[in-house]
Amino acid sequence: MRVSSSAPRRPFLTARWESLVLVSWACPAAILEPLVPRGTELDEWQGEHLVSLVGFLFRDTRVLGVPVPRHRTFEEVNLRFYVRRTADGETRRAVVFIRELVPRRAIAAVARRVYDEPYLAVPMDHSIALDARSGGQAVYGWRFEGAPFGLGAEVEGAARPLEPGSEAEFITEHYWGYTRRRDGRTLEYRVDHPRWRVWEADRALFGGPAPALYGPGLGQVLSGRPRSAFVAVGSEVTVYRGRALAGSRRRAGRPAARGLRGEPRGVRLPHDSGRPPRRGPADHGLVRRLHGPGGPGAPAPVPVDRRVRGVQLRGAPRGPR
Repeated sequence: MRVSSSAPRRPFLTARWESLVLVSWACPAAILEPLVPRGTELDEWQGEHLVSLVGFLFRDTRVLGVPVPRHRTFEEVNLRFYVRRTADGETRRAVVFIRELVPRRAIAAVARRVYDEPYLAVPMDHSIALDARSGGQAVYGWRFEGAPFGLGAEVEGAARPLEPGSEAEFITEHYWGYTRRRDGRTLEYRVDHPRWRVWEADRALFGGPAPALYGPGLGQVLSGRPRSAFVAVGSEVTVYRGRALAGSRRRAGRPAARGLRGEPRGVRLPHDSGRPPRRGPADHGLVRRLHGPGGPGAPAPVPVDRRVRGVQLRGAPRGPR
């Protein structure tokens, strides 16, 4: 278990994160700079700033040690980028979330209230047939304003330990999160988990009208060719309560951030209407449409650099709900 050197705080949430699909793109700094929380700076990998779409499954979710009925197992897909901050003699490599999608309204509401994170409740589904010894596939599907989206990957062979200094290590080894609160302050929180075993994806898929969900600037980035795709087995995780950074409060005379992220320079994100997402046969059929030949409006595969090839993934039994 990797544990930060700072004094531990009481865990807010514990769970298992399983079957993580992590697809990353190079992104211009000009798009990300307005979203960087005060007190942090953009991190980079080999001279590039990255954004990642990450889909995974929550299991055995507990809040303050208590399991919440009907809210223990669910999907999440988030869009994030990477920052760093030096504190207490260490460099804290961290993530900042641009948008986080979950299928339940209550989960989104609690996350927004406690962490000011940009959660949105949408209809979601998944299809997972993944084994740490032999590989397989994981696909996450969701809908936004009636349009289908999908994120998935297919891998072969056994998952391997992270290689020091690799891109997979850069993407997965982040144990801090920062968010910009509505009053302009920066909230810092810690996440602990073991180092994950990973695959470099043989095939990967992302589809959907990205500008409608993530704004025109980020939408254009996500509509291009990703630079990498990985799949991680996952593990138990612990998320601790956050704390506001000293001196991060906005200065007098400066306007507060608009919306969840200030939404500058074309990064205008949709807000949660407060209505629960609708579920029904059409929503539950989304993942099957991602596998097959699809139809009008079905997401198209996006090719990924290097060995990863964009394909329509084959069908697989749906994971337990």
